[in-house]
Amino acid sequence: MNAAIRALVRCGLTEKITPYIVFNGYKGLVKGENSIKKAGWEDVRDLLTLGGTVLDSSDCSYISTHENRLKAAKNLFEQGIKYLIIIGDNESFSYAEILQNEWNDLIHELIKSNSIKSSFSDDTKYSVSIIALPATIDNDIAMTDLTLGTCTSLERICEALDSLESTATSHQRCFIIKVVGKRCGWLALMAAIAVGADCTFIPECPPPFQKDIDITWEKEMCEIIKTKREKGNRKNIIVVSEGATDKSLNPITATYIKEVIEQNLNIDTRITTLGHIQREGIPCAYDRFLATVQAAEIIKEVLNAKENEAMSILIGIRNNMLTKIPLSESVKLTTSISEAIANKEFEKVLNLRDQDFRASYSAYMESTLFSSDAKKLDEENRLRIGIIHVGSPAGGMNAATRAAVRLCLNRGHTPVGIFNSFSGLVNGEVRPLTWQEVSGWTTIGGSKLGINRSQPTPVLNSKKLYKKYNIDPSELIDIGLIAYHLQSQNIQGLLIIGGYEAYCSLYTLYEAKTIYPSLCIPIVQIAATVSNNIPGTDYSIGSDTALNTIVQSCDNIKLSASASQKRVFIVEVQGGNCGYLSTMGGLACGVTCTYGPENGISLNKLKNDIRHLTRRYKEAELKGTKNEGRIIIRNEFTNSSTYSTKVISAILNEEGNGLFDSRTAILGHLQQGGIPSPLDRIRAVRQAVECINWLEKKTKENKKISSYKKYHKVTKKNELQEKVDKEAYVIGIRGDKLVFTSVNELIKETNIDLRKTSHNWWMKYYPLIKILSKYYYFDVNDETDIDYLTNEKNI
Repeated sequence: MNAAIRALVRCGLTEKITPYIVFNGYKGLVKGENSIKKAGWEDVRDLLTLGGTVLDSSDCSYISTHENRLKAAKNLFEQGIKYLIIIGDNESFSYAEILQNEWNDLIHELIKSNSIKSSFSDDTKYSVSIIALPATIDNDIAMTDLTLGTCTSLERICEALDSLESTATSHQRCFIIKVVGKRCGWLALMAAIAVGADCTFIPECPPPFQKDIDITWEKEMCEIIKTKREKGNRKNIIVVSEGATDKSLNPITATYIKEVIEQNLNIDTRITTLGHIQREGIPCAYDRFLATVQAAEIIKEVLNAKENEAMSILIGIRNNMLTKIPLSESVKLTTSISEAIANKEFEKVLNLRDQDFRASYSAYMESTLFSSDAKKLDEENRLRIGIIHVGSPAGGMNAATRAAVRLCLNRGHTPVGIFNSFSGLVNGEVRPLTWQEVSGWTTIGGSKLGINRSQPTPVLNSKKLYKKYNIDPSELIDIGLIAYHLQSQNIQGLLIIGGYEAYCSLYTLYEAKTIYPSLCIPIVQIAATVSNNIPGTDYSIGSDTALNTIVQSCDNIKLSASASQKRVFIVEVQGGNCGYLSTMGGLACGVTCTYGPENGISLNKLKNDIRHLTRRYKEAELKGTKNEGRIIIRNEFTNSSTYSTKVISAILNEEGNGLFDSRTAILGHLQQGGIPSPLDRIRAVRQAVECINWLEKKTKENKKISSYKKYHKVTKKNELQEKVDKEAYVIGIRGDKLVFTSVNELIKETNIDLRKTSHNWWMKYYPLIKILSKYYYFDVNDETDIDYLTNEKNI
C-alpha cells in the first residue's frame, strides 16, 4: 500500500496534479479537518520498505449511514477533490460505489441546507470519479490476477513454514498451519505448493481430493500421511485456509484435523495459527513493483479523463498486463463467487477464478499425492525421463526437479537424474531418483543435481549461437558422445532446466537430430536463470529470488548510506546483457537511476545524473531537512570496458565537491539466492508438471507416427507432414498461461549477439524510475534559492 501511496503522490505532482491524502480511511473521510491533507514530495519519502499503511485504515461501517456519507461528500467537495482513489478490498469498493451513485443527491442536499456553497445552478449534475486499486492479502478480488499485499503475505507464510520444517522433522511431528482466506484459498494453495505440504484445505475445492474414490476426507488424509510416513517422511505439513469446508459446508478446522490425526495415526500433532503475522513485514519486490506501476497507470487515467464525466474503474493486472475494468463488474463478480461457495457450486467457483488457480491446484495434486499402482500408466506407455541442470544455479531448480520426479513416479515413469550437466552424462553420473530422495528439495537453493556450463559441440545452424561468444573449449562435450550416452541410458524424454547455456544446448540437440537418430526424442527446457534472458517466457525461474535478494540488499545498503546522509552507493547487479534485474530492482528499491544494457551509459548521462544529485543535496541543505543516502544500480555488462562500477563511483566522488561521496557494492553470486522465493517455487512446480505431461503426449504421438510409417512403409520425407520426433521446445510463462514454443521459432526472437531475448517487456516501466526520483518535478517555492530547480531539462 505504501509503495502505491508514494507513486500516486509523486507521479501526480510530476503531472501538476494536486494530491490529497486521507488518514484513517472512511473514518477520516467523514471526519475531515486534519484527516485530509495536501501531500508533498517529501511526505512520501522512505515508504517503500514499510509494511501496512502510513495513512492508517478503518472499518467501512463509518460510511454506511446516509448522515456520514453527507459529511464525507462535504469534506471532498470543499477540498475540490474530483477523483477518489480507493486502495482496499471489495467491501471498500462497494461503499465507494454507493458514495458515487448518491453523489449528486448528496451535494444538492448539502447546498439546500447551506452546508456548502456552489455557484452552479440547481440543475447542475455533480459527480465524483472512483478509481479502485485492489489491496488485500486474501487475493479475492475478481478480474485481477493479483492484489497488493498477496505476494508479501505469501512470503511471510513460507518463511514461517520453512522455519517449522526443522522442528517438525526433529520431533517427527505433524504441523497444521492455519492461514487467512475466508472466501479464497489462494494463499493456502500457493503456500502448500511452495513448501511441498502434504495436504491443503481451501474453500474452492472441498475434500476428498481424489474424486474417483468413495472415501471420507478424514480417512483419505490419514492414508496420505500414513503412506508418506511409510516412505520415510519424518514430518508432515498441512495448510488450512480459514474458510475451508467440506462439501456440505461444514467447517474444516485445524483443531478437528488435529483430533483426527492423533486418534487415527497416533502422531504428535501441533497447530500454528499465523494470524496477523501474515499482514506485516517488509513488502517483497513484486508487491513494490505492482503497486508502483498500477499507481502510475491511475495517474494516466486521471490525466486522460474527460472533464465532468465520472468514471468508476478498477486498475488490475491480467496476463502480465495492466488492465482497466468497470468497478461494478469486479464488485459483482467478486460477490458472486462468495454466493457460489454458499450454494455449493464449487465447479462454478473454480471457473470464476483465474485460469492459473485451477492449473496450480491440479499441479499441486499431481505432484504431491502419491498414487496407487492402479493409477499408473500401462507398461508400454511408461518412460525413462532424463532430468538435467545446465548453466548456473537459480532458485527453484530443485523445486522443479522434485515436482517432475514425483509426478513421474505417480505415473509409473522412471525419473533419471543426470548429475553435473552434460559432463556428468558422458562420465556415467546417471541414476534413477526416488520419491524420498527429493523430499525437502522445494525449499533448497542451488542445484542438487549439480550444474556447470558444459554444452554439446555446436552443429549445423547452432554454430551461429557461439559466433560472438568465446566459450571455453573444455566446456564443450562431443555431441556424438552425448547422443551415445542418452541411447545407452535408454532416455526416452529429456527435461533440461537451466539458463542461456541450456537454451543453446537445446538448439544444438534440435539441430543434431538430423544426424543422430538417438536424439529424436521429445526434449523440453524450463528456463531457470537469474538474468531472465531466455526467449519464450516473461519470467524465468530464479529471477524473482534474485530480485528479492537485490531489494533486501539495497534496503540495507540504503540504511548505511542514509546514516552518513551524503553517500551515494553504486550497486552492481547481475543479468548479463539483459537489464531485467537492474530495471525491476530500480523500481522496487526506489533508486536515483539505473544503468542497464538497453540504455547504456554515456558522459552526457553521467553529467545529467551528477547535476541531479547535486540539485537534490543542495535542495535539502537549503531547506534544512535531513539528507538521505541514495542508490544507483548498474548492470554488470553495461559499458563494462569503460564505465565500470569503480569508475562511476570515482567520478561521483570527484564531482560531489563535498555535497556527497560515493561507495560501491557488488552483489555478485548472492543473487543466485539461498532459499528460493515462493513465486519461483510455484512457477517451477507448475512448469515441471506441464513438462511431464508434454513429454508423455509427444512420446505417444511419436509412437503413432512410427507405427504409421512401419505399417504403410513410408520412405519419402514429405510423405508424412508431422515431424513431431524432430521437435525441441521451451516452456514459458506468457501472461497467465504456460506456452510451449519450438526452439526453431524462438531463434527468430533471440538476440544472438547479446545472448538474450529481444522481448524486453519490462523496459516500458523504465521511465518511472526517474519520475519517482524527482528528475522532472521542481518545487516552485525554491526557484529563487536554488538555480538547479528552475532548469527543468536539468542540463
